[in-house]
Amino acid sequence: MVTDFSFLMQTMAWPLVLLLAWFLAERFYELWRIPRVSSYVAVGLLGGLLNLPGLTGDVPGLPFLANVALSLVLFELGYRINLRWFRHNPWVLLLGVVESSVTFGLIYAVTGWFDLAVDVRLIIAALCISASPAGIVRVANELRSAGQVTERVLHLCAINCLMSVLALKLVVGYWYLSTSGDLVLAAFGSIHVLATSVAVGALLGVAVPWLLRQRGSHERSVTVVFALAVLLLTTMSYGLKLSPLLAALTFGIVARERRVHLTNAQRDFGTAGDLLSVFLFVYIASLLNWADVGTGALLGALLIAVRAVSKVGCSLAAARLSGITERKGLLTGLALTPMSAFAILLLEQSRIYGFAPAVQVLSAMAGMMLVQELLGPLVTQRALMAAQETHVTKEG
Repeated sequence: MVTDFSFLMQTMAWPLVLLLAWFLAERFYELWRIPRVSSYVAVGLLGGLLNLPGLTGDVPGLPFLANVALSLVLFELGYRINLRWFRHNPWVLLLGVVESSVTFGLIYAVTGWFDLAVDVRLIIAALCISASPAGIVRVANELRSAGQVTERVLHLCAINCLMSVLALKLVVGYWYLSTSGDLVLAAFGSIHVLATSVAVGALLGVAVPWLLRQRGSHERSVTVVFALAVLLLTTMSYGLKLSPLLAALTFGIVARERRVHLTNAQRDFGTAGDLLSVFLFVYIASLLNWADVGTGALLGALLIAVRAVSKVGCSLAAARLSGITERKGLLTGLALTPMSAFAILLLEQSRIYGFAPAVQVLSAMAGMMLVQELLGPLVTQRALMAAQETHVTKEG
C-alpha cells in the first residue's frame, strides 16, 4: 500500500506542479505584472528545495521534452531574425560579435580568482556569452513588444546564442584533445557537430517552406507543420548527437528567408507552446541544487556583475554608431540579462554526450543561474516597458 502511494505521488508530481505554476503565474501577472516565466521558475525552485518525489532526479524523457520546448522558442527567435538588416546596419552584427568576445574574455579573467580548472573557466565563459531566448521571447510576446530596442534585443540574443554554442563546442573539442590526445575525436566533438547541426537546420528551412507552398496551407496548418518539423529536428539531433538548439535556430532563420509567414496570433505555438513553456522553466529550475547555490554565491554575484557590465557597456558604446540613442543602448543591454534556460540545457546536452566537466560547471554556476532565472525576465520586462515599445495595457 505504501509502495502504491509513493508511485502515485511520483506520477502526480509533474501535473500538479505544472498546474500550480500556471495558476500562480496568471495570478501574479494580473496583480503585480510579474513575468509569467519568473513564477514558473519560482515554483520549480520550490519543488527542487522540497525534493518532491518524481520532480527531482533523472526522469527518462524529460531532457528531450525540455529540448523540444526550447527548440520551438529558438525556431521562433530565428524566424524573427532579418538577415538583410545586418547588411543595412552591420554595426548590430559587429556589436553582437564584439560583445560576445568581450564577455568571454572578462568572465574567463575573473574566474581565475577562484580555484577552478582551466576547462571549467572556459565553459563558464562560453555559457555567459548567451542570453536566454526562452525568457526574452516569452516576455516580448507577453508584452506584444515591438520597436528598435525589441528588435535589437532579439537579434543580439540570436547572435549571443550562436557565439555561445560555437565557443562551447570548441571548448569541448579542446577538452577531448587534452584528455585523449585524439584529434579526430576532438574535431568530431566540435566542428562536426556545429557544421552538421547548421546543415540539418538549413535543409529543413528550405524543404518545409517548399512543401507548404506546394500544398497552399492556411495559417493554422503552417504553425502545426513548423511545430512537427521542430519535433523531427530535435529527435534527429538526439539520434545523431547534434545540437538541437543550434539546428532549431538555423531552421527558423532559413525559413524566414523562404518567405513563409507566421502571424502574431501564432507566436508561442498556441496552447501546446504555452504548456511546454511552463514545463521548460519549471524543469530548468528543478535541476538546480540548493546546496550549490549557497557555496557558489560569491562567484555567482561576480559573474552577474561582470556579464551585465560587458553587455550594457558594449551596447552603450555602439549606440550612436548603430543608429540609436545612449538610453536605448542602455535598455538593450539590460534586456539581455536572462541567460539560464539556454545555458543549462547546453550543459545538460554536453553531460549526456559524455562531457564530464559539465556537472562541475552547473554546480559552480548554480547561484548565478538562480538569480538569472528569477530576476532576468523581470529586468527584460522593465527595460522594454521603459523603452515604451509594449502594447499591453492593464486591462488587456
